Amino acid sequence: MSDQNFLDQLCINTIRTLAMDGVQKANSGHPGMPMGMAPAAYVVWTKFMRHNPKHPGWENRDRFVLSAGHGSMLLYSLLYLTGYDDYSLEQLQQFRQWGSLTPGHPESELSHAIETTTGPLGQGFANGVGLAIGAEYLAAYFNRPDHDLFDYHIYAIVSDGDLMEGVASEAASMAGHLKLGRLIYLYDDNHISIDGNTKIAFTEDRAKRFEAYGWHVQTVVDANDLVAIEQAIIAAQKDPRPSIICVKSVIGYGSPNRAGTSKAHGEPLGAEEVKLTKLNLGWPYEEPFTVPADALTHFRACVDRGAKAEADWKAKFEAYAAAHPELAAQCTDWVQGKLPTGWQSAMPVFPPDKPMATREASGKVLNAFADALPMLIGGSADLRPSNNTFLEGKGEYQPDNYAGRNFHFGVREHAMGSVMNGIALTRPLIPFGGTFMVFYDYMRPPVRLAAMMGLQTIYVYTHDSIGLGEDGPTHQPVEQISGLRSLPNLTLLRPADANETAVAWRIALESRHNPTALALTRQKLPVFDRTKYASAEGTTKGAYVLSDSPTSKVEVILIATGSEVSVAIEAQDKLADEGIGARVVSMPSWELFDAQPADYRESVLPTTVSARISIEAGLTFGWSKYVGEKGISIGLDRFGASAPYQTLMDQFGFTARNAVTTAKKLLGK
Repeated sequence: MSDQNFLDQLCINTIRTLAMDGVQKANSGHPGMPMGMAPAAYVVWTKFMRHNPKHPGWENRDRFVLSAGHGSMLLYSLLYLTGYDDYSLEQLQQFRQWGSLTPGHPESELSHAIETTTGPLGQGFANGVGLAIGAEYLAAYFNRPDHDLFDYHIYAIVSDGDLMEGVASEAASMAGHLKLGRLIYLYDDNHISIDGNTKIAFTEDRAKRFEAYGWHVQTVVDANDLVAIEQAIIAAQKDPRPSIICVKSVIGYGSPNRAGTSKAHGEPLGAEEVKLTKLNLGWPYEEPFTVPADALTHFRACVDRGAKAEADWKAKFEAYAAAHPELAAQCTDWVQGKLPTGWQSAMPVFPPDKPMATREASGKVLNAFADALPMLIGGSADLRPSNNTFLEGKGEYQPDNYAGRNFHFGVREHAMGSVMNGIALTRPLIPFGGTFMVFYDYMRPPVRLAAMMGLQTIYVYTHDSIGLGEDGPTHQPVEQISGLRSLPNLTLLRPADANETAVAWRIALESRHNPTALALTRQKLPVFDRTKYASAEGTTKGAYVLSDSPTSKVEVILIATGSEVSVAIEAQDKLADEGIGARVVSMPSWELFDAQPADYRESVLPTTVSARISIEAGLTFGWSKYVGEKGISIGLDRFGASAPYQTLMDQFGFTARNAVTTAKKLLGK
């Protein structure tokens, strides 16, 4: 064996033994994938990936996604070995422990060295597609002849489990259509899942499947063949299509009794098997977490290479700035997360001259902001005319036009959500995606992950209630609003009219560290005369007194959201005719209201008024927090029905008449 081959094997076995030791010490985890894919990861990280361990956020770095996030010890070991400051040997020894940077699955919110949070299978696969879309958009927007500022690749390790998940199929189809040649995925083709050999459930020809998607497909028949892996990656870099390299690996490689079996997947090998495995690999060190000096020196060469790569890029940027100073200044602002000065002034104000659906208002607001915010890009899941998510005159993102800002996600809600996360992880970019609110259920996993990662993703959920009418209960959301409200770190806004919608969009665009969901109507709503009613700026506080009691006393408070706010206003007038003073509170966002100081919340919902009614065309679940023990919630704790929306609103009690009757009942009148 040559000196280089010996060093290569020493480095690869260092990765394997760190993974084994970390899982064994934690008595929990997944050692098999890191042991099998260590050679492929070693080749990517030391021979191809352009990264600077001392500056993880360098703009033109290559991105690495461990979609098979259960194998997280592989990633943590690489981060430590190649010199990332957050990842010491002590951190590896704290794998899966409280307060460590080495949790069971990679979490990007813990360290800039982690590109994306993975673990739910298929998500990282689709995130990578979003990262590639973001890379192509940045290149199309900023690159100029002889000045290629952005030319990075996205590498990923994906597993059998990833490819089984439907989201991967959706995302792969999309990537193939878009010809995202920056994608290079290494598929850990080990044929083992938790239940056993994949022949029990996963027998399709994966290579042909990806060829059908329009991907460049290669096979490496032995995961330990470093030359073959290197040649495959070189070929992938040259091909204009997205690439997948099927790497035939052995899960738990080196383990005498568990290699190639499901027992190597999701549990520690056991102290005795770890010892036998190290002997089998020719590993001479008995002490856990031993890192040979020669291996560490070789890995740490990534630090100097990374520093030089970034320095070369900075020199390139200086030349770019000299040739294109305005673009360079804009690029600097983008990567620092700065929005253009004065962008808020583009927000439209809607006169109270004609009713307007909030989905229609949303489209007008979106287009009003589009010129001022070129980092705002997105589309819908094949519902563009219904969601009003088209940016007029901004082009369509297609293989021949990566500068387009309008996406056709296709009927792929799950992939849309996951791809949006990847676009948002291209930090300057702000993605939006639209669909009917009921189909939020198809994309809940990536919305949850966006909230965990603190990503600025904006969801345009139209047709937000039984108000969509004749399509019936299959398309009428009832429980979805409650589901969205249940997610930590997500802001739901259900605006009552066009001007609340405008402010809601501004809030979403200012929310740099959390996702926002907009719940918008299909049906037209009155645009409130703000000379008569309170300013829509109250939306920023989550709830505000839209219209106070016209009498000297507030006897009952009507709290409503979205389309039901106009019902509350009408009920207020009818109650006034009977000498009953009602306050109308528009509450577009529970989350924003709950974040306000106690004195503000008390001023809107004074404890002295116990007669309270909530009105919302969705579940009554959770409203007791605001109406109190003595209050009543007018809602919908069943599925809807197929009929014109006016009929549905009447039949289900979302009328001023019912609100008045309920108020009088509460007051004993």
